Amino acid sequence: MPFIERRELINEISRLRDAAAICYFTGDRENVSTRIAPDVLPVLYRHLRLQDKTERIDLFLYTRGGDVLTPWRMVHLMREFAPLFNVLVPFRAYSSGTLLCLGADEIVMTRMGELGPIDPSVINAFNPQDPQNPAARMPVNVEDVYSYLALARELAGLESEEHLARVFALLAERIHPLALGNVHRNYLLVRSLARRLLGLRHEPFPKERMQHIIDSLTEKLYAHNHMISRREAAREIRLPVVFPSDRLEQLLWQLYEDFAEELEMNQPFNPKEILQGSRTEFEAVGGFVESETVQDAFVFNGVIERRDFPEAGQITVNILKQGWQALR
Repeated sequence: MPFIERRELINEISRLRDAAAICYFTGDRENVSTRIAPDVLPVLYRHLRLQDKTERIDLFLYTRGGDVLTPWRMVHLMREFAPLFNVLVPFRAYSSGTLLCLGADEIVMTRMGELGPIDPSVINAFNPQDPQNPAARMPVNVEDVYSYLALARELAGLESEEHLARVFALLAERIHPLALGNVHRNYLLVRSLARRLLGLRHEPFPKERMQHIIDSLTEKLYAHNHMISRREAAREIRLPVVFPSDRLEQLLWQLYEDFAEELEMNQPFNPKEILQGSRTEFEAVGGFVESETVQDAFVFNGVIERRDFPEAGQITVNILKQGWQALR
């Protein structure tokens, strides 16, 4: 569906919600995926400036995550233009997408809507080397480190300082102490961000409820790939989840499916299928920001080449440029 038709869905969602609607869709197509990142802020600002003055802004969001600091700036930006900010979740809003939801007054989730834990994986120069790729570093999950220490205390019953020091020494033999320091800094950071985002709500929660939400989305119960349904989010985590009407749910899911189809998310980006001859230039779209009258796309521009050295028939892909482009 072209943008001129898709915006009719956006307009109807906006009318039903009595809010200005903006879509931020980070595609997860294999090899040309996008993530939440600070480069989207000027793009969102362009869309916000073109909206009529409103009391409510709805952000239609699909993402598997990204930079954990960007949601803080995004929520502040949205609230510069309206006192009430809400997130519409048709399907996935994981990791930093869930952090973004914490700054919303309402989280409107369809039956397929999913949130995720907010424990990040961190990578720096001191992380363990990837055995499959010596030039790369393996990510260290924040909660995995703290779960290891909790395992020693709670299940193994190691409580003395001597025993816990030995447990930590074993960990430090496998993960560089500076990498562990980075893990702890991110442990503190994500909890601080969650608390501050919850504090941006038009009607902030009591401290007890805020702490329950933060604990539930971090160390309690969940593996990093745990998918949180709307009922779990509302009843157990006590987030401000709203169930949409049947008509609104239909529109949200239709809009999700249309974005997913245009981004070809059900099939990987395959250079072999695109290559014609020995060299082909290509353009692939990895994400969208759209509102009623404006459209931006995250575009990858590159070259696919077939080379016979060092291996006959070898195909290489070079990304020459990538970034947001204003289409309308």
